[in-house]
Amino acid sequence: MNSIAIDGPAGAGKSSIAKALSKRLGYIYIDTGAMYRAVAFFFLENDVKDGTDSRIESLLEKLEISIKYEDGTQKVILNGEDVTGKLRLEEIGKLASKFSAIGSVREKLVALQRKLAQKENVVMDGRDIGTVVLPNAGLKIYLSASSKVRAKRRYLELLEKGHTDLDINEIEDEIIKRDEADMNREISPLKQADDAYYLDSSDMTLEEVVSKILSMVKEER
Repeated sequence: MNSIAIDGPAGAGKSSIAKALSKRLGYIYIDTGAMYRAVAFFFLENDVKDGTDSRIESLLEKLEISIKYEDGTQKVILNGEDVTGKLRLEEIGKLASKFSAIGSVREKLVALQRKLAQKENVVMDGRDIGTVVLPNAGLKIYLSASSKVRAKRRYLELLEKGHTDLDINEIEDEIIKRDEADMNREISPLKQADDAYYLDSSDMTLEEVVSKILSMVKEER
């Protein structure tokens, strides 16, 4: 099977690029971030606040996450329930970053992600796809953008969702803190794989980035 791994910091445009790329190539898009958000949602529902909770191991045994598509739209299924619409809350995003640093959580999800890639041609995005999850991916991209650009994107996204009490400087501070946490965590830190192409999307449109990656796909073939 063919696989494309896209890694990079929060807000770099990984999901949007991966979705567009998978559609152009006819591949399946796997949003690993949504899977970790599902874990965060599950733990939140069970009142787990951090990695010191003694119930984590037993709760993980009860955790089942699957990805399915309906009319071309990805659905995240958590223990039989479609939780897709509940995963984009800011609180869930912060918790997902925290819980993704727990070894047992990553072990469970990495196994699932690899299993998906064995069955289908996939475009998978996240923080450690090229370095850990799919080290033998046919093409690896490290997608980044400046913190200011990422903050502006997030600011506009929240505005569109009806949020009004926003401070773009606070949003950028949060992004920088998340970058530091992701890059310095002990387990599977965010970093560029040695054989990954680096792409800065700060001054590029989505179509320009997709076109650039498609040209790389042709070169790799």
